[in-house]
Amino acid sequence: MSEKYDRNKPFNHLPLLPPIEQVSIDMEIMAKAVRASTALGKLDGIVHKLPNPEMLINTIALREAKDSSAIENIFTTNDDLYQSLVIESQSTDANAKEVLNYREALDIGIDMQKAKGEIDLETIIAIYQKVKGTTLDIRSPIEDVQIIKGGDTLGSGRVVYTPPRGKGIIEEKLANWIEFYNDDKKYDYVALIKMAMLHYQFEAIHPFSDGNGRTGRILNILLLLQKSMLESPILYLSAFIINDKNDYYFNLGGVTERFAWKTWIKYILEGVEQTGYYTIQLVEKIDDLKKRMTEYMLAEDSSFSQEIIKLIFIQPYIRAQNVLDAPECGIKTWQTANNKLTDLHNLKLLDKKKIGRETIYINHQLISILSKD
Repeated sequence: MSEKYDRNKPFNHLPLLPPIEQVSIDMEIMAKAVRASTALGKLDGIVHKLPNPEMLINTIALREAKDSSAIENIFTTNDDLYQSLVIESQSTDANAKEVLNYREALDIGIDMQKAKGEIDLETIIAIYQKVKGTTLDIRSPIEDVQIIKGGDTLGSGRVVYTPPRGKGIIEEKLANWIEFYNDDKKYDYVALIKMAMLHYQFEAIHPFSDGNGRTGRILNILLLLQKSMLESPILYLSAFIINDKNDYYFNLGGVTERFAWKTWIKYILEGVEQTGYYTIQLVEKIDDLKKRMTEYMLAEDSSFSQEIIKLIFIQPYIRAQNVLDAPECGIKTWQTANNKLTDLHNLKLLDKKKIGRETIYINHQLISILSKD
């Protein structure tokens, strides 16, 4: 790259993928890729062995959504988040709505990629629009966008990065990004290494005015699904990033400023390995809790519907109407549904609280597992 990088000027000379001149896929990177792939394989395997793997997709995807949003300083409490799942309210916390938008955007991306067999610009825009709750798409070629260091520490308020800008420039770089994502014959890289390259490049292109980080992290998950590294969107990668956001941004910036591709790729591979094993522990704890609750409930009432217990693991906050609306539970009246939830409350398996006129039942033990670092 001949032109010197200046963080105050649009990075229009951002190289296209792949970064052939800047990175060599050596044995150290390959060894880390193998370890990360092994962790993903074990995670995928343990989920397949569960009697009801769909039970975990909602809860873990929601936790990923919460922490992915927190990376961009969008914070919400568990109460706000889970309550908004069961009660439509004008007063729902705005941050909780953004987190739920992330989860819905993930679902949209999965459905569109599955239908098309690949990623395309329409899918990327649809994900972004749901993430941000907007009708905007690729930012204007004249829009002045800069990344500013936040906080109140030394250097806060200074320009950290200025993404590419100009007629056709963003579109050109996105077209290359999409080709690199989809074409495994032309770009024959290990999927996890390709994911690391794509994630940096997407954040560097910064195609939207806002929401690029959350959109990019959804695209990470979609790549793992497309390349058959995972069957379900249950990798909780944001846990690794949020543990030390400074490391994430330092390594991301290192590629731009010092062409430190190797360090960045190793960082992402380490994150996949660590969060793969962390997510396995999370899955095991949730499955163990469900088994214990089921055994205890059936010991008290052998006729109790196990489908209701499955439901309280899909929706940690639940009301009688949710049970009534789930045909698999076999409940015909609101009163019966409420009685069943009351039975679980009386056995101390669920907590409950009044929100307006609604009585909400809470799987507080599941919330406790999901809330721990």
